[in-house]
Amino acid sequence: MQIVVGLGPVESDVVQPVLGDAMKFVEHPTDADIAEASGAIVRAAFVFDEAQFAKMPNLRVLARTGVGTDLVDLNVAEERGIDVVITPGSNTNAVAEGALAHALHLTKRLGPLTKLVANGNWDQRTKYPVGDFESKTFGIVGFGRIGRRVAELAKAFGMKVLAYDPFALIPEDQRASSIEELVAASDVISLHVPLNEATNQLVNADLLAQFKPGAVLINCGRGALIDLDAAHDALRSGKLGGLGLDVFDPEPPAHHQIFEHENVVLTPHVMGLSVQSTKQTFIDAAQGVRDSLEGRKPQALAKK
Repeated sequence: MQIVVGLGPVESDVVQPVLGDAMKFVEHPTDADIAEASGAIVRAAFVFDEAQFAKMPNLRVLARTGVGTDLVDLNVAEERGIDVVITPGSNTNAVAEGALAHALHLTKRLGPLTKLVANGNWDQRTKYPVGDFESKTFGIVGFGRIGRRVAELAKAFGMKVLAYDPFALIPEDQRASSIEELVAASDVISLHVPLNEATNQLVNADLLAQFKPGAVLINCGRGALIDLDAAHDALRSGKLGGLGLDVFDPEPPAHHQIFEHENVVLTPHVMGLSVQSTKQTFIDAAQGVRDSLEGRKPQALAKK
């Protein structure tokens, strides 16, 4: 019987039925289990470096919960012929809903209004004008699975959708020719692009200067997409009306002065970890491990 280990919290009762009777899932592996394992299901925060590969001489496949492989040494995996399975799509809806939740929270001023009521300042309730989604423009940077789902949800609120992605097919009536055009026209901007040399600090002082005054910015992509110092300046000047962050650089983040601003909402990289999406991620990871160990090509493999 082949051993598959969990590295990081992985629920045995979810993955074992997918792996089947010919494989044994070990939720809390010993060093001996790790050395024997043919497969591994690895939580996104687990570092799978050369030293970890060395501990697993029998490893043939590892599956990441999510799509990020920043913490996996893909060079070693390639040298050893080990499949690296990813699970795109399992948390698409969860992240999209999270982006809309951040945007609604900020547009409807839920943070400061909660404090106002809690502190007995009912007479100041008009101090924080409540915004609207209907008839406003939702700008989406990155039009992959998550970006497209965000567009569907935004349209359900009666919003106009504008999207920018030089690599994706975008409907003509939703396509922006540049990111500058998008931010200048959008009331809400949501980031859904990978982190690379071109997107690092994508939202900087120069781009923020071109935002529509009072726009809300949401980042459920990668923390380093935004220059937080520049965003803080934009919040203080009123150029930026609100900022929602589910991702940070690094994680966990050091405290930043922007965290104290009343028009900021923070979540600890959990918008993709809803109960339903987490279960589906485990299922997809287990199916990828089983496919690999049984000689089939997994549905999604990481690329260098």
